[in-house]
Amino acid sequence: MLANEIISLMESKRNETQREVLMGFFKTGEGEYGEGDEFLGLKVPQTREVVKGASDTPLEEIPTLLMSRWHEVRLCGLLLLVDKFERLSKPKLADKEDAIRGRDEILRMYLQYAERANNWDLVDLSAPKILGRWLLLPTMIAEPKLDVLDSLASSDNLWKKRMSMVCSWTTSRYGDPSYCLRYAEFHLHHPHDLMHKAVGWMLRELGKQVSMELLREFLRQHVEEMPRTTLRYAIEKMDDKERKYWMNIEHPHS
Repeated sequence: MLANEIISLMESKRNETQREVLMGFFKTGEGEYGEGDEFLGLKVPQTREVVKGASDTPLEEIPTLLMSRWHEVRLCGLLLLVDKFERLSKPKLADKEDAIRGRDEILRMYLQYAERANNWDLVDLSAPKILGRWLLLPTMIAEPKLDVLDSLASSDNLWKKRMSMVCSWTTSRYGDPSYCLRYAEFHLHHPHDLMHKAVGWMLRELGKQVSMELLREFLRQHVEEMPRTTLRYAIEKMDDKERKYWMNIEHPHS
């Protein structure tokens, strides 16, 4: 499918009632983090259904989707990138030169249009599966992987920062804690609640996927300076007694 066909199809599914719900849920009001974002009113499964039928969409068509005013169309573009990346990441293709080039091309596009993933759902549904997976696979991109992530983490853009954090969901899942630990520390003092949640969520996943003891060690070092939201998210899977222990440690964010 071509981008304009996808957009027409998605516009034909417009739902005014659902649109109002989504605009409230994703904080699109003045001064809120999603200010000005526009919705058609499609639920995520509807968008995924469009993606399923559009898997043959050429890569060069995707930027048109990513530049759309519609939130769901941008999500569709991102999920098409995810789909293409996953198909080139199968074990039998991991080391093949053509697949490596293809993955690198998708990653470059993803980074080029990163600011278009301008809400937490757009980041969370794409960064772990593109950026996070890329960190674990061979690449021909000359720039060191940490430099790519550091550039996102150091950006003034909230969504790029969130990408650098939530992509570690995948690296932790595959047993590598280094990215989560690095960017949890990097973003620990970020002022925005969405980053507090992202850091805590990724720390929780680190404990679950890699090592609870590694999570405890991070907490021992940083609990007194962690925002309460981050701490609550990080300890969510611990038993009641241990959660109370961490929450009762005195620190200036209480």
